[in-house]
Amino acid sequence: MIHAIKGDITKIDNVQAIVNAANESLLGGGGVDGAIHYAAGPELLAECRTLGGCRMGEAKLSGAYKLPCQYIIHTVGPRWHGGADGEAEILSRCYTNSLLLAEKNNIRTIAFPSISTGAFGYPVKDAAVVAVNAVSGFLKQHPDSFDEIYWVLYDNQTKSIYERVISNLG
Repeated sequence: MIHAIKGDITKIDNVQAIVNAANESLLGGGGVDGAIHYAAGPELLAECRTLGGCRMGEAKLSGAYKLPCQYIIHTVGPRWHGGADGEAEILSRCYTNSLLLAEKNNIRTIAFPSISTGAFGYPVKDAAVVAVNAVSGFLKQHPDSFDEIYWVLYDNQTKSIYERVISNLG
């Protein structure tokens, strides 16, 4: 049910929704955010302008336009400041609020990137533990909400870190 795969999240075609690691404006940026905006087309930017931004840890839903899924869930992860600034709590809320929004909209298959580990500087090993624990905890409380959950990761090293953390769930 929970998988880590290597790939380009903008090309994943077996999920209803992908998650965008966005910035507060929701108007596009670098990394995953820029790639999603580019692949979805200008209609995504137009819709995001109507959403009023997004605060850290929250999630907002939009259409997916030219992407091979139905929806994009935008969430804003924390910037890494060493770990003592509530980063883990905010990152955990990104995953939980994304899953709550998906559940509310009857989305049963979803793909996440590794939120906050690019330009926001969150260490991948720490982020993977927070991410997998948040998703696993959500699934324990909502056991019938999702069919498949993926982390779509851009490189083999990040994929292997997520696979290791997922395998430790037992």
